[in-house]
Amino acid sequence: MKELLEKQTLSFRFTEEQEMLRKTVREISEENFKEKAREIDKTHRFPRENFELLAKLGMTGLTLPEQYGGGGMDCISYAILIEEIARVCATTSVIIAVHLSLCSMPIAKFGSDFLKDKYLKKLAKGEILGAYCLSETGSGSDAANMLTRATEKGDFYILNGTKAWITNGSEADLYIVFAQTNPELKHKGITAFLVEKNMSGVSFGKLEDKLGIRASATCQVRLDNVKVPKENILGNVGDGFKIAMMTLDRGRIGIASQAIGIAQGSYDLAVSYAKERDAFGQKIINFQAIQFMLVEIATEIEAGRLLIYQAANRYDQGLDFTKHSAIAKLFCSELATKAANKAVQILGGYGYTTEYDAERFYRDAKITEIYEGTSEIQRIVIAKNIIKELTENIDK
Repeated sequence: MKELLEKQTLSFRFTEEQEMLRKTVREISEENFKEKAREIDKTHRFPRENFELLAKLGMTGLTLPEQYGGGGMDCISYAILIEEIARVCATTSVIIAVHLSLCSMPIAKFGSDFLKDKYLKKLAKGEILGAYCLSETGSGSDAANMLTRATEKGDFYILNGTKAWITNGSEADLYIVFAQTNPELKHKGITAFLVEKNMSGVSFGKLEDKLGIRASATCQVRLDNVKVPKENILGNVGDGFKIAMMTLDRGRIGIASQAIGIAQGSYDLAVSYAKERDAFGQKIINFQAIQFMLVEIATEIEAGRLLIYQAANRYDQGLDFTKHSAIAKLFCSELATKAANKAVQILGGYGYTTEYDAERFYRDAKITEIYEGTSEIQRIVIAKNIIKELTENIDK
């Protein structure tokens, strides 16, 4: 019992490393990503130079094992990284989140020594960019219903199918692709493969013209008789669904962090504008209606951030964190939309124009309620865990 209590202890103070990380990433983001965020939003240009800068600073391998060139830092540090980038550029935050959390971490956790040596070092150094291919046009939330097939042929598997809504899609170099190796077993028949961009038969659909995070190169990844060696299987045959769900559990901490970054950026902008804008002979921040909107968002940002750190801490301690990451993702994603909406309202007419970032925050926020598990899926995950806990308590 004592060991369990010690594991669950959460410090409300950052380590010196975490404080330095926050300061560093904030400065980098303000200086290099903030102004560019408007340009890439308008042009849909993938900001490869942003990824390369993060690679140069060691951020592309922040939480990966040191033996493979990573920084060996914890999940709270990962949350800090994503929040600080998203505070000014949600597009760049999701590019690095997918690379680090959805592609690199599963290889670190489930990959063979061969796969780690072959790919993880390059991912950690940012020499290659990663992506995660689970969703299909007809199986988003219902991942077990995927149509992508992998057929065994000697020392290889032949992959056929189309993955949809893939972040970093046409820009990535390495993909974790989930495919059915035994459709009769449904979710137990799914296997995860590492597929390289230059493998014959890999192609891409058009870039999606999205509401927000418009430069993240979202597109279909098409697989036409792609020959993948058996040593590129992640984990074991049939482990794919388990790997996918465990990866998404951790990935939701990243999306919650992205959402809280968008909320913080929206709040900062609203406060800055309210301090400068005159109406009825005074600054609008002096009006109670404005103050109450700001107070509500500020309070919920603090709450959301603590939910993220609780989930991240449980992950770092090796405790079950599925429910906690779902709670953090649900709360923070809906808060991001709410905070961005309030920012637009406080800026009034200016909030509705591209002259200010409020409208971009508003558009960027919505996707956090959808990808890596919709808000509805988060509610199902939370409900199942609550029922499980209640049942276990009754049995005791």
